[in-house]
Amino acid sequence: MKKLINVVLGICALAMLFICYRSIADQQNFDREVAQRENDVKTRLLEIRDAQNAYKEQHPDIGFCADWDTLIEWVKVAKLPTIIKLGVLTEEQMEKGLTEAKAAAIVARGNAAEIAANGLQNFRRDTTWVSLIDSLYYNNPARVKYYQERGSEFNPDELCYIPHSDATGGEKKKFDLIAIWIKTKSDALIPVMECSATFDTYLIGDTKQWSRECANKNEIAEGMGNFPGLKIGEAGLNWNNNAGNWE
Repeated sequence: MKKLINVVLGICALAMLFICYRSIADQQNFDREVAQRENDVKTRLLEIRDAQNAYKEQHPDIGFCADWDTLIEWVKVAKLPTIIKLGVLTEEQMEKGLTEAKAAAIVARGNAAEIAANGLQNFRRDTTWVSLIDSLYYNNPARVKYYQERGSEFNPDELCYIPHSDATGGEKKKFDLIAIWIKTKSDALIPVMECSATFDTYLIGDTKQWSRECANKNEIAEGMGNFPGLKIGEAGLNWNNNAGNWE
């Protein structure tokens, strides 16, 4: 009988160990999934920030784009200026008053004697236009690696959608986007933008664990007076140069 009791106790102990192990392993897997979802949302927000900054540069009279369809169509066809540099100015040339702009102007005039007199025979500054998608996304090693790890590639049509917002089978949700002009304390008008996704749009699932995770994060954010989710920018006087609230 004593042996039987010991065997039963041993089996119970092993069962408890297994249950504890599975509980810890399940929590670790869940935590990794949460971290992955947050990383995917952050990556998409950074892609939006790059697109918006480029849009503002080429549309200074408009500022940031407030319409997803307009921004996405622009991203598909936009080109960015890229300076091709050949040669550098020496200290001696700069001491004589040459600057990048002056040197480029001399070369552009095409006067061989003037170019030689200033030692600019091998100095070139040419502007070429490259695809915005290639420049910001396809030629970005970090972004290329990100998509390769997921077996996909950057798709401008997905730019407006919150990753994992369709995790429970519903329709994809769009980021909230605000793009306006504000007046600073010095009465200057500046364009600002804000793009965001709340926790309850991407931390969703068919289990109570997802509901608890979302509720916990909302409670923490509310207690600290923070935005309940992830966002870039600030559409107000506390404009932050489009920084992410996790940066």
